[in-house]
Amino acid sequence: MNEDITYRVEEMTCAHCEQAVSRGLSLVQGVESVDIDLDTKRVTVTGEGLDDTDLRRAISDAGYEAA
Repeated sequence: MNEDITYRVEEMTCAHCEQAVSRGLSLVQGVESVDIDLDTKRVTVTGEGLDDTDLRRAISDAGYEAA
């Protein structure tokens, strides 16, 4: 069963930021889609068996902090 996890990533300001975060998250096991809204600074990850620690690490590895 798919689940959604949403994070706020304040440092995202442009398309490059969006691509970096999306690319990193898409490599995490179980991630099926990543939706990013730069206006609200929200990242919603959809998938199965998602691990919060792995998702936060992927955002951090891209150079950003998930709140």
